[in-house]
Amino acid sequence: MMTLTLALALGLTVGILLGLLGGGGSILAVPILVYALGFPLPEAIPTSLLVIGVASAVGVISKVRARLIEWRLAAIFAATGVLGTLAGTALGKHLPETAVMIGFAIVMILAGARMLRSPDNPGTACRTSNSGINWRRCAPRSIPTGFGVGVLTGLFGVGGGFLIIPALVLLLGIEMSVAVGTSLVVIVANSAAGLIAQADGLGGNWPLTAAFAGSAIAGSLVAGRFGTRIATDSLRQWFAYLVFVVAGYVLIDTLVLG
Repeated sequence: MMTLTLALALGLTVGILLGLLGGGGSILAVPILVYALGFPLPEAIPTSLLVIGVASAVGVISKVRARLIEWRLAAIFAATGVLGTLAGTALGKHLPETAVMIGFAIVMILAGARMLRSPDNPGTACRTSNSGINWRRCAPRSIPTGFGVGVLTGLFGVGGGFLIIPALVLLLGIEMSVAVGTSLVVIVANSAAGLIAQADGLGGNWPLTAAFAGSAIAGSLVAGRFGTRIATDSLRQWFAYLVFVVAGYVLIDTLVLG
């Protein structure tokens, strides 16, 4: 009962962060599943993809209604991201768990550093004179970024919003509100690809998986409804510090205690 309650509480937290930060909250899903809920890593990664994908899909609903998604950019990121996800999944099956966890901790540190550098000022490199998007200039920037995010999704079970959003804002000049919605669409596509490729890892503990996923969906819905009333910049900074702490624990557990 205690573990089930913990799964509900932690899933709710991940869902809220996912909805508010456009994917940054998903970086905690795998550590939560492994260290707090006792999932083995081969099961934690596809479970994380399931939770992230479904919660992101729910979060997309409010963004669609508000027209806060740049669909053509989402399509470019998703198409290349799916290929990257499949590549990351194949790579992960040939790496020892120790290497995967060390790599995951490094990704967490990079994600935390990226969150501390909040992308407040949109870039203009891909903008035309009438505030449209220069697709000839944007596509070469989007394709490698989308592929790289996909590799991280398949390898570590993360959504990659901490990379997608800065790329959309700083490199492509997309407004922050639109970047969050677009990021969620990409995360749904990448998570679905990774989940299909790693579906054989699911099923070890369906009650905990359902509790974690269900509360994450609820959290995403809450964030979608009340997110505009919350100062996300301050939240992002504090969350970055939490990510650093968790990354340090992962490294200590893997290298020292493991």
